Amino acid sequence: MHPLPLTFLQRSEELLKPLFPYAPSSTHFDRDWDKEGHIAYLHRRDDHAQLPTWKRYLYYLTPFLAIATLATYWTYFTLRILFVISAQRKNKETFPLAWVFIGVEIATAFPIFLQLFWSVFILRKRNRPQLRLVGSDVPTVDVFITCCGEDVDLILDTARATCELDYPQDRYRVVILDDANCSDLRQAIGNLEEVYPNIVYRSRPKFPGVPHHFKAGNLNYGIQEVLSMPGGASQYVAALDADMIPEAHWLRAVIPHLLQDTKMALACPPQLFYNVPPNDPLCQSLDFFVHVSEPIKDALGVAWCTGSGYVARRDALEEIGFFPIGSVAEDVATSTLLLGRGWKTAYIHEPLQFGTVPDSFGSHLKQRTRWALGTVETSFQLKFGLWGKAIAKMTFYQRLSTFIYAVLSLFNILLTLSLFALPVVLISGKPLIAYSNATQLRWLIRACFASLLTNRLCEFALFIPSGYQTGQRGSRAQLWMSPYIALTIVRSFVLPTWLGGQKQAFKPSGSLKSELSERDPVNRAPLLRRLKVIVLNYLAAYHIAYAYFCLAAVSLTTARCAADQFSLDAQLLCGLTHAFWPPLAWIVVVSAFWIPVSYAINPPSMPDREQLLVRDPKTGVARPTERSKRIAFLGPAMAVWEVEYGVSTLFTTAVFVAAFFY
Repeated sequence: MHPLPLTFLQRSEELLKPLFPYAPSSTHFDRDWDKEGHIAYLHRRDDHAQLPTWKRYLYYLTPFLAIATLATYWTYFTLRILFVISAQRKNKETFPLAWVFIGVEIATAFPIFLQLFWSVFILRKRNRPQLRLVGSDVPTVDVFITCCGEDVDLILDTARATCELDYPQDRYRVVILDDANCSDLRQAIGNLEEVYPNIVYRSRPKFPGVPHHFKAGNLNYGIQEVLSMPGGASQYVAALDADMIPEAHWLRAVIPHLLQDTKMALACPPQLFYNVPPNDPLCQSLDFFVHVSEPIKDALGVAWCTGSGYVARRDALEEIGFFPIGSVAEDVATSTLLLGRGWKTAYIHEPLQFGTVPDSFGSHLKQRTRWALGTVETSFQLKFGLWGKAIAKMTFYQRLSTFIYAVLSLFNILLTLSLFALPVVLISGKPLIAYSNATQLRWLIRACFASLLTNRLCEFALFIPSGYQTGQRGSRAQLWMSPYIALTIVRSFVLPTWLGGQKQAFKPSGSLKSELSERDPVNRAPLLRRLKVIVLNYLAAYHIAYAYFCLAAVSLTTARCAADQFSLDAQLLCGLTHAFWPPLAWIVVVSAFWIPVSYAINPPSMPDREQLLVRDPKTGVARPTERSKRIAFLGPAMAVWEVEYGVSTLFTTAVFVAAFFY
């Protein structure tokens, strides 16, 4: 399986491994450090340039705030339960809707609980330095660029940038794995071969009725195909998505982490993007995952393969049967199986690749539901990381991570049901808050205020690495995306085929390629067509119905309180214990559910992709501009969302203060 000469393997594994000269913390090397076969140590942290020191120390407060938030939340819920029981005993009756409302509150808070629990591990330090492999005596790498129907220009930009890496040309091979068998792409790569002798085009045969296993099958085809190429298979395998443009030092930054440790099977940088629209209305960036979730997992030894930009040992992949074909998320499955065999994985927290987010609402849904489906599929196959031969060598934290992320995906079903129960409970007119005396009500208000205050402080600290706006966008996206993910999971794992079940990612009625061109300010479809496609084809009608149902329930309940109570104090108390119980959660839920509709009405405008790139006129290599690498959050748009949180916080504070006087 390894046709490389033994002398080369010995140089890679034995001679390079112990050599770590300590270079200055600069991205440039002095001549003294530029020695053949050395690994330069640039900094003790690979993310040293991403946060100022003062922000980093504030971020380290998150675990303490998270513990405080969990404590205040559960104090509040404990009081809610005890006081309902007390009220039932005093009044000799049950309060079923009060119990339902408690369930709704816990269900909507459950993702927060898991996130807060996971953030406690921020205190566990990562030991991932910033390294560079220098010189020309370097390992050989097969770089696979997987594609399937993307624009030829997009693929060529990735191919050219990969061929122009700062890496000896005779030490790596670029293999275009085209699953669409595109004649235009075949010809274009043929033209590139005249300039870059290390690039080749391959397209695997597909036969009717024979499963081809999507991206995993394409990668496995490439794994086998390189065996028959001149020089045979390389020691390392790297992969890039068709749209991911690597930085010139990509391989030199990732490979040293594999050379350091012979048990390191895979090292992966984050997926970053250069075409995220202003304000990121659908929360398409992965910044919270990139800058918060994945570093925590890496510190616990649970770094995921995130699908692009990774480098892996070929013999490690061989041990697990190469890329697993039983999941649409072959990247997560691959890293999980490697960990289950006792291998290690690493997350390199450097900006080493930049790609494109889906440029339409439909393609965004398809991507995110496919990710959720793949996570659940992998979890089912690996028994949620709890037992089984495939995960026999996993550590406690690796098993815990597998379990938590599976539960989070499945929890979308319960979250959707709980959100649907919210307006039903509101419209009933029955008391949502049960208590036996005024003292109990005051303590409930105080506990509610404490939980909200600690949670808000924790959010400010936790969202520092990804940005506060991105963090809040993610929280809202979790709400409005939950019906789509829940529907995908139910159709894939619960419903039989004759009831609409299907083993694939979410596919709305109508064509996935809606041709709305909604982000093109010149060619976007008219307003009515955008609304029709997103509301009907992409099922946002449910979101509209839910939002109006909630508002109608709040209005009706408020009107009842005004009509049935004679004094102002009684009316205020009725409103407080019905629709206006702090922190007014229905406001945030309704606004989150309105996002697909507001996106259809006023989609963001994006320039042509070429305007987001800087292209070398000689080589044709294009790289993202510095401005396009950053998300633009515009003041007025963000202020609208922040007003909701501000109103909620001020209202809860006002009720808290008033409780001392009434």
